[in-house]
Amino acid sequence: MTTAQHWLQQSDLPSDWMTQLAPEFEQPYWGKLQAFLGQQAAAGETLFPPSHQVFRALQLTPFEGVKVVILGQDPYHGPQQAQGLSFAVAKGLRLPPSLVNIYKELEQDLGIPRATHGDLTPWAEQGVLLLNAVLTVTQGQAGAHQGQGWEAFTDAVIDSLNQHRENLVFMLWGSYAQKKGRIIDRDRHCVLEAPHPSPLSAHRGWFGSGHFSKANVYLRGTKQTPIQWRLE
Repeated sequence: MTTAQHWLQQSDLPSDWMTQLAPEFEQPYWGKLQAFLGQQAAAGETLFPPSHQVFRALQLTPFEGVKVVILGQDPYHGPQQAQGLSFAVAKGLRLPPSLVNIYKELEQDLGIPRATHGDLTPWAEQGVLLLNAVLTVTQGQAGAHQGQGWEAFTDAVIDSLNQHRENLVFMLWGSYAQKKGRIIDRDRHCVLEAPHPSPLSAHRGWFGSGHFSKANVYLRGTKQTPIQWRLE
């Protein structure tokens, strides 16, 4: 029988993040989450992203290198879409509607032409932590892993950044992200809030929010290198 430990390896978490998050692996919720993932895998379900990419946001963006946090909700649940970074998809795949609207706002905000692919790895490598609140999903079942423990783990990620780093930019898009970000110290960090870029809500204030230029203004003002948002 496939176990959760075989499917998800804690050793995939980089050492700098492990230093921050090690206590989470001793919490009851973590054992329950591991068991749930193991049961899903043993039942023959396909889980996304692949196990080696579950912690990819943390692998690409070191703890001390984080400058910006963009908080998503769940991984995409279609084949090959999820790659461990919120809002991103691999090159060659159709752009999801929310990402199309992100690119539209980038063009309006900074004059950056819309990218033709959805790979946001260059952002992550510059210090943009593309973190989903839930890090796994079952194929074809949107939100299937909500309430299984991931939310507590990613709360710990946010809380660690909030407490042990300074002058970060948190981009909270939509009510879900804004609720999750209530713990952030607004005196210590820059918090930018807007409606979600989904086509259902983008017209309510996502377009024209200017988050990308505002983030760079704040980074420059705190003597940090701004993000090069252009992908191509």
